[in-house]
Amino acid sequence: MTAPVSPSLLAPVANGLVEDYLHQLGKGQPGTFDAMLDGQGQLRPGWQSLLGSLEGLGPTGRHQQHDEIQRLLAENGVIFNMHDETQGRSWRLDPLPWVIDEPQWQALEAGLIQRSRLLSALYDDIYGPKTLFEAGLLPTQELLASAHLLLPCHQSLPNDRAPIIFHGVDVIQDTQGQWRVLADRLQAPSGTGLALENRILMARALPDMYRNAPLKRLAGFLDLHHRTLIAMAYQHRDNPTLILLTPGPGSPRYFEHAYLANYLNIALVEGQDLVVRDTQVWLRTLGGLQPVDVILRHCDDAYCDPLELRGDSQLGVPGLLQAMRSGGVALSNALGVGILEAPVLADYLPMLCEHLLGETLLLPNVNATTQPATAPVFDSHLQRLEPTTLNLRCFVTRTPNATAKSSTAAKNSAAGEYQVMPGGLAWVGEPGLPSLSSTIVKDVWVTAASPQPHVSQLRQARGPVVATRDGTDLPSRVAESLFWLGRYGERLDTRARLLREALMRLMEYDQDEIADQLLDELLLALDITTLNEEDQQRLQAPLIGFDLKRAALLAQFDDVDPQALQPLFAQLMRNARSVRDHLGDDSWRVVHQLRQRMATFNPSLGASAARRACEGLSAQLAAFFGLCNETMPHHYGWRFMDIGRFLDRVLGLLSLLKLTLNAPHSPGLALWEVVLATTDNFTAYRRRYRSELHPAAILDLLLFDETNPRSVGYMLKRIERQMDRLPGSSSPYRNAERRLLIQANAALHLADIDRLSHLADTPEAQDALEQLLDALIDPLSALSEAISQSHFSHVERPRQLVSMEPDA
Repeated sequence: MTAPVSPSLLAPVANGLVEDYLHQLGKGQPGTFDAMLDGQGQLRPGWQSLLGSLEGLGPTGRHQQHDEIQRLLAENGVIFNMHDETQGRSWRLDPLPWVIDEPQWQALEAGLIQRSRLLSALYDDIYGPKTLFEAGLLPTQELLASAHLLLPCHQSLPNDRAPIIFHGVDVIQDTQGQWRVLADRLQAPSGTGLALENRILMARALPDMYRNAPLKRLAGFLDLHHRTLIAMAYQHRDNPTLILLTPGPGSPRYFEHAYLANYLNIALVEGQDLVVRDTQVWLRTLGGLQPVDVILRHCDDAYCDPLELRGDSQLGVPGLLQAMRSGGVALSNALGVGILEAPVLADYLPMLCEHLLGETLLLPNVNATTQPATAPVFDSHLQRLEPTTLNLRCFVTRTPNATAKSSTAAKNSAAGEYQVMPGGLAWVGEPGLPSLSSTIVKDVWVTAASPQPHVSQLRQARGPVVATRDGTDLPSRVAESLFWLGRYGERLDTRARLLREALMRLMEYDQDEIADQLLDELLLALDITTLNEEDQQRLQAPLIGFDLKRAALLAQFDDVDPQALQPLFAQLMRNARSVRDHLGDDSWRVVHQLRQRMATFNPSLGASAARRACEGLSAQLAAFFGLCNETMPHHYGWRFMDIGRFLDRVLGLLSLLKLTLNAPHSPGLALWEVVLATTDNFTAYRRRYRSELHPAAILDLLLFDETNPRSVGYMLKRIERQMDRLPGSSSPYRNAERRLLIQANAALHLADIDRLSHLADTPEAQDALEQLLDALIDPLSALSEAISQSHFSHVERPRQLVSMEPDA
């Protein structure tokens, strides 16, 4: 049993917190190791100042800091999306870090480095000479039956290359304080970005406590890892192309992939962005194919190459294994390492360590009798500490000088082959609980003799750099996602504006006899007729007349209609997440605010609250795109987003004008007023023409006035200006999108304005306007597909695979 502690031993530090925690430990089993208190009930090194700082804050201060941390987590998009944005959830970062003193850490560090060396040697034999199978030192039947043993990977790694570059290891402490391994993470070792984010948030929320703490920093490890990736390049060693291969936004770890790629300053790509040609991996960019030197992969082995491995994979790159086999690209880690994660190997590792390294295994695996140690965590009210079980994921990287097994560093110093991150990702839960299933995480502080110097995220250049500004190196998929981000953003804004006007007319229903007709027109503009029987049954009441129209409008705040607000926002978010590493932090905060706003949308909103929600949605969308304009470099990617925005905006305006012209209920000028309000031109019109509505003046403002950002003329010029600066625009020949834009411009510029001026008087003028609108809508509707074919489709010229010349 842990001995009782005298309050005087703890004074003046956190008497209340520690005494209560010690009392809880006393109810446990005897001999239990605790991370914070030793066997005599005294604080272990490094905990005293931390507890003093948190006790000094008091419950109120701790709550304020906790709220700040949670706000930052949400704003930064730290979520597990579980393949669906609506299913995302964030975790709680405990304000009390897990402190590990230097002696404990040194024991763990030595064991981690040894384990990376051991598994690296084991891989070489399993996919090489197979002497361990022949000697009976491996569970042959179990391994051969494992889906993780990939036979095509046999001798696929060049002989001078190490298979394990980055290694994640899940560990716990047992009741004796011994570190034990839960699992190895080698195929897609995740968590480094989350560990770094936790540390940054702690530093921001508790700056005094962090600044004065003598702990080892994490940034130096990430810098070392980046230099290791550079050293792995077979070619272009002075300026290699590094990429992070992600399964995409559907991955529950996608936030970390984007965060880590941004921190390491490497491109975040998906399998569809890559192609293998002549054993070389190429990145599809707007400027053409760009050779890839090193891939930091976060996809499981079998999914990386549908050609030789798992044929149904949509995530990998056909031919990737052959490119690795031929030295056309370097991978971290080598394909096939998943077999080293097999639990059946645990009992064989002590013997294998003696056989392969001539050393005693330092870190044993957990067994059925292992009981975990305890560690403190704050309760949900941040008023007391409670004993719990912590899992810790540690990270090991191979050093830059040891990327090749024949290097001098690798020969002379076994310990110099690998280096361990001084910290890691810790989460609350029973041993082996997946980190994705935990609700509480902790920062991990490894103590140092004195405060460590800051390591900048930006590194001093070691050689010349080729300056680039145009964005030709941007992956085509990213450009396409930015294009559709602009389109869905504008589509969502247009629908919110129309819905706002419809809800306003709904509120005026009993006050104006024309409101009924206007509401019918707006229902048509929103492509809403009536609720079908299924929708009415869902509402549990048959509806007629006004009630039916009200329910149909408020149903736009549900996710049933694919054109309703929620599904449109989901499409916007899907594209925004795909380009997360290209958006500024302020822009992403607005995205988070949009997500919060959309979470409150539901059909139970009243008409007035729903109208205000639409107004807020439009304002936040304007803020998002405004920040993108102010903070994103105006390279090709930004230009595609801008084209997408204004293409969707001009098509929305033309559709609205055509509806106005052909309105079946013919409300006359009242609907023109709605058009002005929907396009945010009401104030501009009144300033020019006072209070009288003239159809000819409205058409001039909305069609021909190139100084009006909401006019067709302005939008066509803006699209043209952006297209003039796209890749391939310097060609003397006009491509499909250029011809379509010329066609639309010609229709607008050749319009008979005198004839249109009699719109309110003659059917001929109405026919002329309808013909003009059709002449604009047709080429602009085809423009999106033409842009996709020219820049996003990745169509390649056919290649002759067989020589047609006769034998000599």
